[in-house]
Amino acid sequence: MPYPQIKPDQIKVYPLATRKSKSKINNIAIDPDEPPPSAPEIAETIQKTVARIKHARESGASVVLAFGAHLVKNGAAPLLIKLMEHGWITHLATQGAGSIHDWEFAFQGESEEDVRENTATGTFGTWEETGKVINLAVQAGVLKGMGYGESVGACIENDGFGIPSPQQIKDRINTGFDRPDELLPAWAEFLNTIQIFKLTPGFMTIRHPFKQYSIFGNAYRLRIPVTVHPGIGYDIIYNNPYANGAALGRGAHIDYGIFVNSILQLSRGVFLSIGSAIMAPQIFEKAVSFANNILLRKGEKISDHFILIDDLQESAWDWEKGEPPKNSPDYYLRFLKSFHRMGGTVRYVAADNRLFLHHLYAELKKVPHYN
Repeated sequence: MPYPQIKPDQIKVYPLATRKSKSKINNIAIDPDEPPPSAPEIAETIQKTVARIKHARESGASVVLAFGAHLVKNGAAPLLIKLMEHGWITHLATQGAGSIHDWEFAFQGESEEDVRENTATGTFGTWEETGKVINLAVQAGVLKGMGYGESVGACIENDGFGIPSPQQIKDRINTGFDRPDELLPAWAEFLNTIQIFKLTPGFMTIRHPFKQYSIFGNAYRLRIPVTVHPGIGYDIIYNNPYANGAALGRGAHIDYGIFVNSILQLSRGVFLSIGSAIMAPQIFEKAVSFANNILLRKGEKISDHFILIDDLQESAWDWEKGEPPKNSPDYYLRFLKSFHRMGGTVRYVAADNRLFLHHLYAELKKVPHYN
């Protein structure tokens, strides 16, 4: 017998407009063309990173930037958008919270709630539109073979997504039985969603008046992959009647394949981890192994790559010299150890992600655009 469980439809949700949000995008968004604050302590690292990015792009190698949600909450999205527009970044990766804050800023211009206060009242994360739109956007996008990240980006850039009719879905399912079709379960899942929530077929319009600040929307516009690597139950969109682990898992699984494809091209490239001490090293080490598994059969291997990690934890150890001994406190910085074990050259800088990215863009802006 299965254990008792709580179903998503048991939760009561509230209009997002009724939530008191901490941050308004118009107030926090960084102007990329303003001079960044002085930071001589990171100048040498910035110059080395710029040189490696330039070398990577000239070599046709990947420049992958993985980031945590605080980068979005800190108003640094315009910096990433400029880096994409100028051709310096080839792939972005984040976790579920990064996509949620990005979507909320694009949708209503504000995000971030008081966790302590709202958890006590049972309202933390119970916001109708956030969970509904992201869950549905991913379900709709997967039908086109898009991953979690591209689906959210398409929803923002296109101000909505299409919902097929039940008959269209039934026809697809019936024809799908005659041949292998890895998206067949996705079609059946969406049919169930349409029937449960009585969704109207056609285009579901969701306006995003602040889409100019969206990492996801602009990545979709520029055709640069932004992948989402979530954990079930980690994010507020699971506190919603529309929560669908099968659909989100399928979208995230597609995204992992897209991520591995970018890592396949990392030789002579750059991997930047900006404020992501858990998600980034975990997916990176698995993807490097996956990529080498493929490359080694062709007599190749990922090599000559540069790994730049920016976080707030102080580290006295020079990670370019190797792994610290066990009697050093730095040995227990697990995320740095994980990155170091992936080969290449590792550089760590303890700095605010806004400061680092602002200086990185300011220096790259001096170099002729790659594209």
